[in-house]
Amino acid sequence: MTLATPPTTPSPSLAPAPLPTPLPVGIDELLDRERGHLDRLTPDQAADAIADAGALLVDIRYAALRDRDGTVPGALIVERNELEWRLDPQCDYRLPEATGHDLQIIVFCNEGYASSLAARSLQALGLSRATDLIGGFQAWAAAGLPVQPPAGRGKGGEDGISGRTPSPGSPGSR
Repeated sequence: MTLATPPTTPSPSLAPAPLPTPLPVGIDELLDRERGHLDRLTPDQAADAIADAGALLVDIRYAALRDRDGTVPGALIVERNELEWRLDPQCDYRLPEATGHDLQIIVFCNEGYASSLAARSLQALGLSRATDLIGGFQAWAAAGLPVQPPAGRGKGGEDGISGRTPSPGSPGSR
């Protein structure tokens, strides 16, 4: 009696199904689709979420933009290429602020485009309360919210970003 030789390749039912090839879309369509899954916040709403609910504000702009325009006091700086590793609560490379999947995270970039895609990526990791700031850093500064000017700017009572006199309590008002 001859024993049957086991197959050398997995049966078709055990092999993973190939992923469907997505239809090409433009970036505007992709942004619209992904933003449909976000509860995006205005600068004032974001400031309230930080003050009232302890939301984590995350600046994903690259260094040249921070050096040019300044930073938001209290925002965690995580450049885009490290974002998922630094904020995934299960990752060995997470930051101490990545305390759990229920954390509200508000991501911002310069003008609110890349941050939408970044927030959706965080949601894919299970950070379901991740969202982004409508208009990004530029909208935050234009709303008169606190901005720390870059080194060497802000002299003469101006905030170095918009040319306006800072509001009381903002870093440039002292």
